[in-house]
Amino acid sequence: MYDLLGNILTINFRLNGEPCEAVAVAPTKTVLEYLRDDQGLKGTKEGCAEGDCGACSVVLVRNGTDQRVAVNSCLLAVGQLDGAELTTVEGLSERNGELESVQQAIVNEDGTQCGFCTPGFVMALHALRHSEETVSEEIIHDALAGNLCRCTGYRSIVDAARAACTVAVQGTTPRADHETSEAHEVGGQKFFAPKTLAQLVALRAAYPDAPLLSGGTDLGLSFSKGREHFPTTIFTQNVVEMRHIEDRPDSLTIGAAATYTESLPFIEAAWPSFATLVRRIGSRQIRNVGTIGGNIGNASPIGDTPPCLIALDATLQLQGPNGPREIVLEDYFLDYRKTDLAADEVIAAVQVPKLDESQVFRTYKISKRYDQDISAVIGAFRLTIENDVVREARIAFGGMAATPKRAAACEVALIGKTWTEETARKAGTLIAEDFAPIDDHRASAAYRVRVASNLFVRLFRDLAGQDVTEVVTL
Repeated sequence: MYDLLGNILTINFRLNGEPCEAVAVAPTKTVLEYLRDDQGLKGTKEGCAEGDCGACSVVLVRNGTDQRVAVNSCLLAVGQLDGAELTTVEGLSERNGELESVQQAIVNEDGTQCGFCTPGFVMALHALRHSEETVSEEIIHDALAGNLCRCTGYRSIVDAARAACTVAVQGTTPRADHETSEAHEVGGQKFFAPKTLAQLVALRAAYPDAPLLSGGTDLGLSFSKGREHFPTTIFTQNVVEMRHIEDRPDSLTIGAAATYTESLPFIEAAWPSFATLVRRIGSRQIRNVGTIGGNIGNASPIGDTPPCLIALDATLQLQGPNGPREIVLEDYFLDYRKTDLAADEVIAAVQVPKLDESQVFRTYKISKRYDQDISAVIGAFRLTIENDVVREARIAFGGMAATPKRAAACEVALIGKTWTEETARKAGTLIAEDFAPIDDHRASAAYRVRVASNLFVRLFRDLAGQDVTEVVTL
């Protein structure tokens, strides 16, 4: 297998502007542990070790990009750093000893926390300051959503963000275009980083039980909290074909290794409601590395994107030793965590048809808090409405069954009917025919049925431009 991929690699990257080699470091050691234990950089802290609190935030320029993004170092594996540029809070101060603009603004506005979480805030805002976004109040709050500590209050931190991040930054981020290697082994632990889809498929066939690591926002928990280190791990982020996004007039194709952040502008242009949901997936730190391909491959019944993609009639593009295979996404999910993906296949991309002039799409996520929360219910609706009559309906829900699933009885109740609130209400009453959800710590079965039913009325009022905050009782 080494002959297939080339020479054993040393993980080479730049750390705080200086060349760095990780030679005898386990490739699935977390970057957080590596920074603190191997490099002595103690500014990066461990809070939750699961990508929620933001205390471990660092700034990454991934190989092949020129964008600084904030990421959770507790979920990032050292093997993912090959060819990248990494900055920690220790690397921000100017060489003359002066504080970097964000750090100084935090001091000026009294925005410091207890000290444990302050570095994570600084790194999140440093990434924002160097982004290409027009920084608004909404953008500031979104950038800070992944840093949860508020022990000295929120206002002063936002004031610091306004002071430091709304002024254009002079100069550009250097592009991380460093040569990367394709295999690494330490202590019997193999880490493969193929560069082509053909190489990835060959590795998948050779190691069918090896986990596929892309962003690591889910698998990374195995490293950070589970302390698991698999005999073989296959990293997909360097596969060129799987990073590609193709925007056509009639469809959008998203490579399985493209991140949420990279995909978001294209999703926003085609389905604004879907984009709103994507912005609620984790935090920026999560979306900067997490992928839609991973969200699908994880096959969770409460995954955020599959209900939307099913409602939009998406198709999966799979690749295996026998060549490409396409499958309608709703047929991909067979049972709880069971899919139609063969052991020697990988998800290469997802293709999503765009709406025509008679179609509308909305999706709604129900969770206990708005940001950074797992859904209790997700409803996704694509309707074809002509002359106020529903000609076609594709409705899918997450959190209501062992898999993301279409609401067949609800769809039938809508098709051929005049689109009114009464029609929507009647369709919603059939939710119990389509689903038998379970009770768990996120929501009771009765709550899930009720809220899913109510989403039909919310859909009607949303499309009609009416107030959707009024309590609905069916």
